[in-house]
Amino acid sequence: MLRTGALIMAIVASNLALAQSEMPLWPEGHPANQGEGPAVTEPSPNRLVVHYAPSMIPKIPENHFSGASVLILPGGGYGVLAIDHEGYDVADWLAERGIASFILKYRCGGGQNQTPAPLDDAKQAMRLIRANAKEWGLNPNRIGVIGFSAGGHLASSVSTLWDEGNPEAENEVERLSSRPDFSMLIYPVISMEAGVTHSGSRRKLLGDSPSDELSEKFTTYKQVNDRTPPTFLAHASDDRGVLPENSIRYFQALLEHKVPAELHMYEKGGHGFGMKTLDTFQNQWLTDLEIWLKPRVAPSSELSEVTNE
Repeated sequence: MLRTGALIMAIVASNLALAQSEMPLWPEGHPANQGEGPAVTEPSPNRLVVHYAPSMIPKIPENHFSGASVLILPGGGYGVLAIDHEGYDVADWLAERGIASFILKYRCGGGQNQTPAPLDDAKQAMRLIRANAKEWGLNPNRIGVIGFSAGGHLASSVSTLWDEGNPEAENEVERLSSRPDFSMLIYPVISMEAGVTHSGSRRKLLGDSPSDELSEKFTTYKQVNDRTPPTFLAHASDDRGVLPENSIRYFQALLEHKVPAELHMYEKGGHGFGMKTLDTFQNQWLTDLEIWLKPRVAPSSELSEVTNE
């Protein structure tokens, strides 16, 4: 029995090592992988534009591994990805707590990468993680999402516009659900409505003159339902980049549908703080997040079944 257990752990460790490399999101030949020029550019330090060939950057901790995982969606107004304090630093924070993560380099920059490209990428990422959960020693029922600013809008989109997958698909990945099991929205864009939305994010995602129907679809508090995952929201009341009203409306919709939710509104912090050092404020929102996250990522009997089956 001990030898069998050791062998299983060795196989899992080997698979984890393979999973640490950046991985393409879509299979070879998919339209998302086609484009001219470089697939990714960096117009300024730690600000990426993913023109085509989106990918995921895994970070799977070896020690104190809980089996839970989180898809990380950096913000940047759907124009760029703030890959440092809303990406790499978030992955490090999660790894210290035994939580695996996958930073999504989703297509952005507007133009051909307007909707549905970002949401397609986020849904595909959720399916890929779920499809490989057993191989990587992950729990397929404890896959969350965290998003910041426009990445928060994308996280709220995949939390409300997810699908169960296509049972008729030949590809196993496409047959799986894209629903997150829990959701964390940090100073998120939620509404596409004038006076509330972040106009730059709306323009990059929906174009200059979106239809009322399209704006309604991506005003995500209107898409909340009783299967929207449990949600943590954090926002600063002095945020002038993305108005706090965005988080408030989403939270109210969650309450109306009896979805477990917490909204933390802080007096100061502005917009875009991410994992930047903000003295006591940063410590407080991260403490609140960790308390909320703990029961959702704790090891369970389900994980044993996944790794030892």
